[in-house]
Amino acid sequence: MASASVAKEEKNKLTLYSYWRSSCSFRVRIALNLKGLKYDYKPVNLLKGEQSSPEFLQLNPVGCVPVLVDGHAVLYDSLAIILYLEDKYPHNPLLPHDIPKRTINFQAASVVSSTIQPLHNLSLLNYIGEKVGPDEKLRWAQSTIRRGFTALEKLLKDHTGRYATGDEVYLADIFLAPQLHAAFKRFNIQMNEFPILSRLHETYNEIPAFQEALPENQPDAVH
Repeated sequence: MASASVAKEEKNKLTLYSYWRSSCSFRVRIALNLKGLKYDYKPVNLLKGEQSSPEFLQLNPVGCVPVLVDGHAVLYDSLAIILYLEDKYPHNPLLPHDIPKRTINFQAASVVSSTIQPLHNLSLLNYIGEKVGPDEKLRWAQSTIRRGFTALEKLLKDHTGRYATGDEVYLADIFLAPQLHAAFKRFNIQMNEFPILSRLHETYNEIPAFQEALPENQPDAVH
């Protein structure tokens, strides 16, 4: 009977295809940790082009990470994955019941996932480096991040508590933490003009679920 239970647990275990430095993957790792869900980590090396291999494109025709496999379900896009986890595993909710607060969470997540991150992802920065010049890559990323952070400061100023929208961790925090980490670690953003986001960044670094999801703590991390 014990063997059958172990076999069932392994069969139902989630699998996450991830790249250590991908902020989209970072979001999903945080969500999985907050939900207390165990998962197998499958590294996909974006620098080596593994996301374009025929095997990976069978999982995600878009050719990017993250990809989550849950039994027969194969999901890509970080927001879709997180909302799937919220629906299927409703314990430790990632969205508040209060409708206005839910709306702020979705807006903050949208600013990160639509206005900031896509405009400084690896493929776009490489394109800018090739077509314009390598020195322009950092300037472009910094400009994009500052513009988005300015909007987030205004969005959150009347809603923050300990976290982005109060005293519980929700969707906005899951999207903000990876973007803030990248701003500090990769893009050398001067954060003195963003006091709310700076404080949130310090707070996120104290949460075990966020710490375990950090890029440098992943098995494929390059230090």
